[in-house]
Amino acid sequence: MWGGLICGTLDITAALIVYGHFGLKPLRLLKGIAAGVMGASALAGGGAVAALGLLIHFVIAYGAASVFVMVATQAKFLARQWLLWGPLYGIAVYFFMNRLVVPLSGAIKYPFSLRMMIIGIVIHMVCVGSPIAGAAHRFLAD
Repeated sequence: MWGGLICGTLDITAALIVYGHFGLKPLRLLKGIAAGVMGASALAGGGAVAALGLLIHFVIAYGAASVFVMVATQAKFLARQWLLWGPLYGIAVYFFMNRLVVPLSGAIKYPFSLRMMIIGIVIHMVCVGSPIAGAAHRFLAD
């Protein structure tokens, strides 16, 4: 539970900061997340669509945390060596989301950018994988 909450909070904060730096408004970012299930029509929505995007973001964060915890209950070294496996898990989550989930969703597709990929990987290492693995370490490690 804690891993998903911390991951979701840090990840959305990082996204708002990074994409805000490039001129994207917070509501547009959240609507873009909702577009994953609603398609491009989400961009014309209002606050309720943005709230749906935030909810979806946290469902994904809790899903990523749940997967790590399920595996770490069997492979205890993941929780014990969380400083190594957390960032690696963050990289895995990044590529799973960007190469499988997003292409199969209704999200708006953008051209590849090496710069944005590197930023995204670093964010996932620090804000996704590390807090999930850190929480697992706190509650699962022997």
